[in-house]
Amino acid sequence: MQVTRILAVRHGETAWNRDGRIQGHTDIALNELGRKQAEQLAQALRDEPIAAVYASDLGRAFETAQAVGRVKGIAVSPHQGLRERHFGRFEGQTWADLERRWPAEAMAWRKRMPDFAPAGGESLEMLQRRIIPTVLDLASRHPGQQVLIVAHGGVMDILYRAATRLELTAPRSWELPNAAINRLLWSPEGLTLVGWADTAHLVTETTLDERST
Repeated sequence: MQVTRILAVRHGETAWNRDGRIQGHTDIALNELGRKQAEQLAQALRDEPIAAVYASDLGRAFETAQAVGRVKGIAVSPHQGLRERHFGRFEGQTWADLERRWPAEAMAWRKRMPDFAPAGGESLEMLQRRIIPTVLDLASRHPGQQVLIVAHGGVMDILYRAATRLELTAPRSWELPNAAINRLLWSPEGLTLVGWADTAHLVTETTLDERST
């Protein structure tokens, strides 16, 4: 049985990551460090066999993927299904803002209630139902090959849980750094974790874990 190797990468840093603001579907560009991280990622993957590059159509992920695509000579295929969780009215807010303005909703998010959705946004269950079929479909197109998928912290979290068979409500004990390389395998039986949060190629500054997505 042929498997598909997946390189799953969270986008490079943005100003809102640095400020601790929730991004969601808000289209925030990479900051200077984020662009450096994208270039370092591209150099790290220069000699990796990559059959296709897929990315969220939000600018921060697509720009990160384009850096790799330029080095590899591969056009990036945008996919709305790879977007970050939609946070509705939470977007643009900091954690302190949420606790001040909507304390009950902030607590529901902190407790990872699977069916909780911010006004105008998605729940964790909705995100999972969008991400898993999207990634499995993309991976199934490339049996025996390796693909790059560039997306967001929330997407990486869902993939880690799927590959390790963890529930949505389980507390997160793994990191989701900007521009880290995560490795998974796809087969018709599902996803398997190979390696996670490799940041050895990021030599500029310490990377941020996912505080805002």
